[in-house]
Amino acid sequence: MSIRERMRPSTSDEAARARRARRLLGASFAAYLALLFWIVLWKLELPYVGSGALRQVKLVPFVSDACNGASAPSEVVANVLLFVPFGVLLGLLAPAWPWWRTVAVLAAASLALEVAQYALAVGSSDVTDLVTNTLGGVLGLGLLVLVRRRLGEQTVPAMARVCAVLTVLALVGTALIVASPLNFGPQPDVRFPLHGASGAASGPAAAAAGEPRLDGELREERCR
Repeated sequence: MSIRERMRPSTSDEAARARRARRLLGASFAAYLALLFWIVLWKLELPYVGSGALRQVKLVPFVSDACNGASAPSEVVANVLLFVPFGVLLGLLAPAWPWWRTVAVLAAASLALEVAQYALAVGSSDVTDLVTNTLGGVLGLGLLVLVRRRLGEQTVPAMARVCAVLTVLALVGTALIVASPLNFGPQPDVRFPLHGASGAASGPAAAAAGEPRLDGELREERCR
């Protein structure tokens, strides 16, 4: 037996490493999904069910309509970035899926989040989010394609280690944010400004400034 053959890992070793990599990826995916739902639904606040004042639907993507403003560029970018790991992890865990099935799962997950926001009355159900989240997942799939071309058969074990490290960093960062005085989400009793003027504050800022606010029934009547 040659030296190269002796140094080559056996089939059993390769199978064991593949199992470890899949376990790491599965744990990273579970932690990512938990963080994703917490961030999107409750903005890292304690989970709650809204009274209905936060429930709104925006069917026109990106631009403003009669009841909702245009999508902020920072929010669009954040929504794209949030779903990039989804595409990467799903592509690693289900490499045999055709691309259209993976994209369909990404879109379905985004739709589930929008429906959950409406059902729990914790935020806006926005078609913009559906589009940008799905785009982020597709970008994640594209990133994985580039990594596969570079690393070949070493993609799964290498990416499993990278994802595990990034997951730990994300969990630590989330813990620091939760422990800090930062607040990224509105409170459950937030109402909406009665008159939106150009350049005027809206949402929680408007409420804090003393602008008139609408309860759920008045807002529904105005936005029919």
